[in-house]
Amino acid sequence: MRFASLGSGSRGNATVVQAGATTLLIDCGFGLAETRRRLGRVDLDLSDVTAILLTHEHGDHVAGVGPVARAGRLPVWATPGTLAALAPQVGELPQVHSINCHAPWSIGDLHITPFPVPHDGRESCQYLLSDGARRFAAVTDLGHTTAHMQSVLADCDGLLFECNHDRELLLGGPYPPALKRRVDGDFGHLSNDAAAAFVGRLGNRRLQHFVAAHLSEQNNRPALARAAIADALGCSAAWIGVADQDLGLDWRALA
Repeated sequence: MRFASLGSGSRGNATVVQAGATTLLIDCGFGLAETRRRLGRVDLDLSDVTAILLTHEHGDHVAGVGPVARAGRLPVWATPGTLAALAPQVGELPQVHSINCHAPWSIGDLHITPFPVPHDGRESCQYLLSDGARRFAAVTDLGHTTAHMQSVLADCDGLLFECNHDRELLLGGPYPPALKRRVDGDFGHLSNDAAAAFVGRLGNRRLQHFVAAHLSEQNNRPALARAAIADALGCSAAWIGVADQDLGLDWRALA
């Protein structure tokens, strides 16, 4: 089992998870040509993708889902709220599956456990994926963490997790007051410190890879995110990966 990021941030998000013959794309925030280019960077073609999972309807997560799904004849899975909010943006999709965000299911070689997160989407959820032996979760776009999340994410082998902003940079930065309140609110995005506090409460005995994701280009720095998470995990800051907006993150294998 392995995972890679095609890019993470306010200008587009997509994560690839692969096990056996199954390759899932979590979110599709890049247009068709750019998605093809970024897939090629990790030695994949659109024909290699099995399905698309959507977390919520915000543009940086769904901007390319219509063209990509139609070009690849790919099924799309999302909550009813996300699908309802998405419909006017993307047009007809070749195959749509509505999910219950408390009901696990499987696609090929991957078992998927969805879970709700507090964000200002219509019905936001994130995903834990397993090949039966290893567990990986991609978790971004949430304003605060919950006890249910802690239960679902305990003892992951790989974790890609939101470290959106440094609060001092955000509050002292150029964003207008309303946007600052939105980002820093309970249904906005996680700060480095909030992410670190949550990660520190998880059971990390199996953790092989931690990747900080969805970093704000204006209100964060990779070094700040790494330092906060490294302090929580008791590891070197160099061990913490960062999913870059433009370069993404190359494959990370879960042994």
